[in-house]
Amino acid sequence: MRWPLFILTVLALSSMAYAQQADNYPPDNQNVTIDSTNLPIVWIDVNGVMIDREERITGHMKIIHNGDGMLNYADTIAHPGQHIDYEGYIAIRYRGHSSFLMSDKKPYSFHTMTAPIEEGGSKKKVELLGMGKDNKWCFLAPYSDRSLIRDIMAFEFAKPWMEYTPQGRFCEVYLDGIYYGVYQLCEVVSKGKYRTNLPDPGEEGDELTGGYIMQVDRNEGVVYTSKHHPVRTTGWDITDRYITFQFQTPDTEDITDAQKRYITGRIDEMENAFASSNYMDPEVGYQKYIDVTSFADYQLMTELSHNIDGYRLSAKFFKRRDSVDARFKMVIWDFNIAFGNSRFAGFQTDNWIYKYNNDLYSAGEVNLIPFWWYKLNKDPNYTSLLKERWKLFRRNNLRDDRWMATVDSLANVLTSYGAEERNDAARPRWGKYIWPNYHIPSSYDDEIAFLKQWITDRIAWMDQQLGYEPEHFIRGDVNGDGTVSISDISCLIDYLLGGDTSQLNLQSADCNNDSSITIADVSFLIDYLLSDAWPDDVSDAVIDNSFTN
Repeated sequence: MRWPLFILTVLALSSMAYAQQADNYPPDNQNVTIDSTNLPIVWIDVNGVMIDREERITGHMKIIHNGDGMLNYADTIAHPGQHIDYEGYIAIRYRGHSSFLMSDKKPYSFHTMTAPIEEGGSKKKVELLGMGKDNKWCFLAPYSDRSLIRDIMAFEFAKPWMEYTPQGRFCEVYLDGIYYGVYQLCEVVSKGKYRTNLPDPGEEGDELTGGYIMQVDRNEGVVYTSKHHPVRTTGWDITDRYITFQFQTPDTEDITDAQKRYITGRIDEMENAFASSNYMDPEVGYQKYIDVTSFADYQLMTELSHNIDGYRLSAKFFKRRDSVDARFKMVIWDFNIAFGNSRFAGFQTDNWIYKYNNDLYSAGEVNLIPFWWYKLNKDPNYTSLLKERWKLFRRNNLRDDRWMATVDSLANVLTSYGAEERNDAARPRWGKYIWPNYHIPSSYDDEIAFLKQWITDRIAWMDQQLGYEPEHFIRGDVNGDGTVSISDISCLIDYLLGGDTSQLNLQSADCNNDSSITIADVSFLIDYLLSDAWPDDVSDAVIDNSFTN
């Protein structure tokens, strides 16, 4: 973000103002209550103790969730016997940087615990709202994101493509008996079995080589500083800027000297490969050190969202042991001010954010983008991969009707039983400027309409830049060979038995046009091949084999 003198002053004043409070930042309206809701209800009790940004304090958390499609009731006396998804101790603190300092609604990080911290409680792995067992969690607090959906929407867009993408669930939160609004209970990027599934690194041999999670981020705490400067799009070094890496797993308290030497040395090797004259060589260049597809998918998600924090803040990457996979892989995170939600260039749809951040922010912005991205985008093989991956994205879950359905579905979850209205009643914001918004919506419908139009415009620009044209297709031509034959039945059956989505055109495979791919589509294909005509109960749109995506 564009934070020279202006933002430094605001952050300093904000920190001073917040330090004087001891009320855990309640909402403007503390009289909002829930009767019934389709979202899980979360009660957090800290007994009036001020939650800290650094040290965790003991809290107690209870979650009621009667199941998808069921209502949850805040009055547990009038509605006994509801399903308790979790009830127990947590170790909680505030999290985030700008999402904390510049927002009236604060996000939280918490560990699920066996007992209170004061009684020697330890971390306890639990399953929360259907997400796999772990002890590290967070509550994201959408505030500047008035759609309330941007983070989870980004996770949904990326899920089919990246090795690990965090999950999140909408919920409504009470803190010490006061309704605080709609939050997102999310996984954090960690080493657990249901996350990146990394082992603890050892002290020597193969065990020393993994697993690690690092992130490009601010120069705060214990960090490692890159030996290479960021570069402008002209290729010239920005010599008064440095890239810093934060240790995530193991964290700065647990990582040993041997482990620190190894992982920082591996980063040096990667960056040196990128800096070499033969960096494009598949044997000795950067491909030895990174999962190129993972980096391409991260870039496409960052550019699709025009995320002004992308590449340079919370840019997380991980490494397994060499015996499993020696390459770094990327993970997406932090989209609350993406998808057109920032007046600091984020609202634009017609440029690459990886270029913009360095070229226009370098005069005052400290946190810039590692030079790898410049080098990658100078490699014709990499840019060809970007185009191929974008084609796969657009054929599948980023097809226009599918991404639009994702937005509608997420928004409907929040509006169908009043959660968005309660959130707004607690923290009224319509028609008011909230940092760093570009668009100032007058209502929730207005915000969702803006979001849809922004994504539409952004995708159209990326289609043009990446050479993708919506394709004509033949319904039933599952394998894309231009004809409908018995081989398409085989291809579709293989897919239904666990095949790779990227190997077929999902729009062609949806033979009965019901927006899903099931055994019913196989029946339609068989009927077609036996009769040379689509069954009578299929719509006219399906009968037309030449209509355009």
